[in-house]
Amino acid sequence: MLQEFKKFAIKGNVIDMAVGIIIGAAFGKIVSSLVADIIMPPIGILLGGVDFSNLSITLKKASEGATAIVINYGMFMNTLIDFVIIAFAVFIISKQLNKLKKKEAAKPVKTTEDILLLREIRDFLKK
Repeated sequence: MLQEFKKFAIKGNVIDMAVGIIIGAAFGKIVSSLVADIIMPPIGILLGGVDFSNLSITLKKASEGATAIVINYGMFMNTLIDFVIIAFAVFIISKQLNKLKKKEAAKPVKTTEDILLLREIRDFLKK
């Protein structure tokens, strides 16, 4: 069983997947910073100085020994914008990869001399 796991772990697919997950996590942090620090402040100014991260609805105010119950829809809006940007970036990347795959598939396969010789022999035998 250990040998099978070793073969599985050494395969390129597992390593590629691990690298993808690590880069994806870092990309998510970059996009979150982009949304929170660059995109949302100008949008907040356009909407009259609103800070989206502070937008919330208080369902129940804090009392002795109990914290307030709040719906933070501003944070949800930030997360939603994060998702849209990440989804769009992944879409663009996958679209470019598909273009590259189509170009590779469209390349004609060079026939080897062995195959050509075998075809000549076949054609000769048919006659």
